[in-house]
Amino acid sequence: MRHAALLCSLVVSSFAFAAAPAKHSAGPRIEVTVTPAAAGSAPLTGRILVAVSKAATGEPRTQIDESYESQQVFGMDVTGAAPGTPIVLDDASAYGYPIRHLADLPAGEYTVQAVFNRYEEFHLANGKTVLLPPDKGEGQHWNTKPGNPMSKPVKMTFAKNGALTITADATIPEPPAPAPDTKYIRHVRIRSELLSKFWGREMFVSAIVLLPEGFDSHPDAHYPTVVYQDHFHPNFSAIGWRETPPPADLQGREASRAKWQYAFYQAWTNGTLPHVLIVEPQHANPYYDDSYAVNSASIGPYGDAITQELIPAVEKKLRGIGQGWARATYGG
Repeated sequence: MRHAALLCSLVVSSFAFAAAPAKHSAGPRIEVTVTPAAAGSAPLTGRILVAVSKAATGEPRTQIDESYESQQVFGMDVTGAAPGTPIVLDDASAYGYPIRHLADLPAGEYTVQAVFNRYEEFHLANGKTVLLPPDKGEGQHWNTKPGNPMSKPVKMTFAKNGALTITADATIPEPPAPAPDTKYIRHVRIRSELLSKFWGREMFVSAIVLLPEGFDSHPDAHYPTVVYQDHFHPNFSAIGWRETPPPADLQGREASRAKWQYAFYQAWTNGTLPHVLIVEPQHANPYYDDSYAVNSASIGPYGDAITQELIPAVEKKLRGIGQGWARATYGG
């Protein structure tokens, strides 16, 4: 699933950045105007994405994924476009998923929505400058990144050789604030010296931490650390956490998930499970929603940032033992 999700993300992003072509082929086209009200006056550099959906409800921008039920999206790189000037996607310039070519999109009525994923310059420590979309707390998702210009969903009829005209005059709002700290759930966020040096700007990593039963009532106790590795999640997701029984009318997969989450809560708090800190790192970056917790020439020293900066900071703040023999990891 991780590999499928990565392939899907590559469809809606680009690593070979190029200016939009000045000439456009004959045939179907989509014209998107990003207004100054949505984008400001600065030139637009990034990727324009147009989601085209047959779903009866919901926003098309949230309906693109790696499953067979995915709706359609077309994307194109844009460099230095003036807000208020139409950006044109045609069969030669736009790359589509799951249908590759705009010309192959069946005629008919669709709900259409455009999003402009803005890129910024990163001046790396190796002397290179790259254009990438910064994570803004949403977990590196173009369709929920706060501040990205977007259009409202609109019903449109697509003809085989016709044109769709879209106005992006809104922006994606800020995501909901993280859940507050509770008796069991804590949040730790630190500036990473290693990543800030690599990326040439302030970079942060964070963690959601599940505390053991009795943490507050035993202030002198120290605990082993168990690190759970996964994609970005806005809330604690290692097994899940539910402090109340699931509703009786909950059905299907959601009912099963809620049942196991509540069972885990009971085992965690009644002494069945060992008393440890479960640490879920958050390391979304300009390329993806997590770094795979490794060092690389592309994303920098995320492995070192997590193991040498984040985990010790969590252990210091939340009374971890802080020794190698008292650390373990799972997930992936």
